[in-house]
Amino acid sequence: MTKHESTHSLYYPPGGILIWIIIIVELITFMGGLTAFAVFRNRNIGLAIESQHHLSALIGTINTIILITGGYFMAVGIKNLKKGLNQIASKMILFAMIAGIAFLFLKGYEYYDKLSDGIGLSTNTFFTFYWLITGFHFIHVTVAVIILLALYISVKKNKYTKDNFLDVETGGAFWHLCDLIWILVFPVFYLL
Repeated sequence: MTKHESTHSLYYPPGGILIWIIIIVELITFMGGLTAFAVFRNRNIGLAIESQHHLSALIGTINTIILITGGYFMAVGIKNLKKGLNQIASKMILFAMIAGIAFLFLKGYEYYDKLSDGIGLSTNTFFTFYWLITGFHFIHVTVAVIILLALYISVKKNKYTKDNFLDVETGGAFWHLCDLIWILVFPVFYLL
């Protein structure tokens, strides 16, 4: 697929149609979980508010900034790859990957903190939703970091170029899915 085809065809949105089908299915899945959580929360507002006090809005906010920053780096990386600037593109993809790793470490610390306080999957319904939804997101970010590592190596070795970047766009779309999901998850659990 040429640059022109991948950027100007309705049937080939950035990253290709398959990744967008996956993104839509993933968003529907997460929205279903968040909707079920919202129903629970409205029916058990006292328990939800009390449980929410065990979460750190500061950690959630920092993780939000980390993911948005990583998304920015990925977008800049793809833009530079399309210009033929592979060295800059690979650095930006590396920075996006580092942001993903930082998110995972901070989220891992938060999980460790909860487990140290005896807060697990079966503590109450709030935390059942919390562990399942944020854990599923954690898995997505882990997969995204692995994808970014492969893309970083490939771009650095010039496997992808300004004329061959669909796989990088696809990886970028998956990375942005992780951003978007967290932007939905963060306020529902930490702020509302």
